[in-house]
Amino acid sequence: MALYSFAYVSALAIFTLVDIAWLTAMSSRFYRPILGDILLAGVNLKAALAFYLFYPAGLVIFAVAPAVKSGDLKTAAIMGALLGLFSYGTYDLTNQATLRNWTTALTLADMAWGTFVSGAAAYAAAWITSRLT
Repeated sequence: MALYSFAYVSALAIFTLVDIAWLTAMSSRFYRPILGDILLAGVNLKAALAFYLFYPAGLVIFAVAPAVKSGDLKTAAIMGALLGLFSYGTYDLTNQATLRNWTTALTLADMAWGTFVSGAAAYAAAWITSRLT
């Protein structure tokens, strides 16, 4: 159980901090110019909190724990990146299929970000967890 606890707290902290930094830096430069008035003026904190509590659990289950158990941290990076690609891809491609303002450039950039941040957070969480357990 310690493995999952350390892995979850690590993934939660790393993913959340890095993703919030990205969104803070890119919101006014990239997202708002494309999406315009369909963006909320402020963040829906309940929905954001739910996402940031939920998504790292997926990273732990599908990437971090298997990597720590096998002793191959590259597994965390690969599986985390794939989870990010599939998760962000589902979100972005659905939005592109249904929202007028959603562009291919936005889809590709957001999918690339999701792939990167998920792989990096999973790798870092696996590294931390392997050192602490």
